[in-house]
Amino acid sequence: MLISSIQLPLHGKRILVTAPRNYAARLSEQLIIQGALPILMPTIETCVLENFAQFDSTLQQIDTFDWIAFTSRNGIDAFFQRLEFLGLDHRVLKNCQLSAIGKDAERLAAFGVKVDLTPRQPSPQGVIAELAQIPNIKGKKILVPVPEVAGVPEPDVIPNFVAGLKNLGMSVTRVPTYITRCLDKSLYEVELNLICQGKVDVIAFSSTAEVASFLQMFTFKADSQQCVIACFGPYTAANAKKFGVNVSIVAQDYSSFVGFAEAITLFFATNK
Repeated sequence: MLISSIQLPLHGKRILVTAPRNYAARLSEQLIIQGALPILMPTIETCVLENFAQFDSTLQQIDTFDWIAFTSRNGIDAFFQRLEFLGLDHRVLKNCQLSAIGKDAERLAAFGVKVDLTPRQPSPQGVIAELAQIPNIKGKKILVPVPEVAGVPEPDVIPNFVAGLKNLGMSVTRVPTYITRCLDKSLYEVELNLICQGKVDVIAFSSTAEVASFLQMFTFKADSQQCVIACFGPYTAANAKKFGVNVSIVAQDYSSFVGFAEAITLFFATNK
C-alpha cells in the first residue's frame, strides 16, 4: 500500500544520527520508515586493534572460560573475525556459555553458535541480574570482549559491568577486541552549522561515547536548545544528563532501533 510521505508521523523531521556507520544505517532505516530525514554525523568510529597480542593470547586459551559476555555487535564481529584469522574453529567455544544483548543475539546465532543468555532487560546490568540467578555462578571464569576507547574517557558502562560481575564472585577477564575512537569535528562543518541555524529537530544518541565525542565538537548554546535530545535507553540518557545535556526522549524498548524510532515518533505525537 502506497502512503504519502506527509502522512508519516515524522514527516520532515531532521534527525541527527551520531552512531557509528554500521549502527547509523540501521537506525536511519527505522527513522526513514517513520518519515524522518536522517542526517548522518557519526561522532565515533570503530576500527581494528593496533596490537593484537593480548587478544590473541586470550583466544588461544578460550577453552578455559566458562562464560563469554558480549556487550556489543562490534565485539561479536571482531571476536569471530579474529578466531578465523587465527585458524580457530568455532568448536573451541564448546565449553563456554555465551551471552548477548538484545538483537546482538541474532548476530551470534548467525555465526552458528548457541546463545545461552539473552537478558530480558537488554543491557549489561540485565546480564548481571540473570547471571545472579544461576546456581554456583561464583568462581566461574567469564571473558568480556570490550572496546579500547580513544579520544574520550572510557564511559562507565563497561567498568560498572565488570564490577558487577566481580560482585557475583566471578573471575573476570576483560580483553580489548576493537577500538572506539572520536572523529574530528572538521568533517562536520555543514552538520554543526545546521544545528546552530535551528534546522535540526532531534539529536539521537545511541551510546555514551557518542555523547562525549559530540560534546568535544560542539558546546550547547542558546541557539541549539531547540534541538530535542533523544537517547537509546536509560543508561545513555543518565550519562548524557551527567554531561549537562537536557534529555527529552528515552527509548523504553532499547533492544533494537525499532524501539528508538518509535520513542521519537511517540514524543512528537504527544507534543504537537
